[in-house]
Amino acid sequence: MITQLPLSLRWPRRQRFEHFFVSANAAAMAAVQELAQQPGAPWLYLSGTSGSGKSHLLLAACQAAHEAGRTVQYLPLKVLRDHAGAIRGVAGSQFIALDNLNMFAGDREAEHALFDLYNLARAEGTALIFAAETVPAQLPLTLPDLRSRLGACTQFTLKSLDDLERREVLKKQAAARGIELDDVVLDWLFARYARDLGTLLDLLDRLDQASLAAQRRVTVPFLRTFLREVNQTSDS
Repeated sequence: MITQLPLSLRWPRRQRFEHFFVSANAAAMAAVQELAQQPGAPWLYLSGTSGSGKSHLLLAACQAAHEAGRTVQYLPLKVLRDHAGAIRGVAGSQFIALDNLNMFAGDREAEHALFDLYNLARAEGTALIFAAETVPAQLPLTLPDLRSRLGACTQFTLKSLDDLERREVLKKQAAARGIELDDVVLDWLFARYARDLGTLLDLLDRLDQASLAAQRRVTVPFLRTFLREVNQTSDS
């Protein structure tokens, strides 16, 4: 069974289409928007490395489809244990996004559940969008028919942002919070912290709270102290 979360948690405000940094992924984003807003649009399969924006687009699509009046389900298979049960539990929704397909590859029960969902969705006119780190041909699936079904979707491989683009996103997101991140701070951060955009934005959320609580600007000394405290909390 899929737990129904409040909409504010299911579709995070930061992960909307207007907050997606398009860069080289304009065609993929346009296709995702069409699928979310237009019944009958081609089903999609997004691939790409961690941090390339796959989950962002899936969540944005769910939010847009919900606003269009469709019943929506998002399955983050990376954090779900019963993959087969979760997949079977979303049948009947009008828009379904399945994230992290690579997490259940090799699980025959889950593969059969997805095969059945695919065929049922096709018969009922449900929209499906998939995301995984690799293209369907490279997923270690045991069910050849499922691989062919996934391969029939319109496919896009998302390109990750480079460092300059990540810096631009981080600056814009910080400015929206009233935080000034100058180049010295960003140089220090990028030399010492993970450069995955999702991780950086999560850090920015926590940094925003810390700077407000301390009533201090974000400087290198403040950031150094903040990250030390974050690491100590993670280790405890």
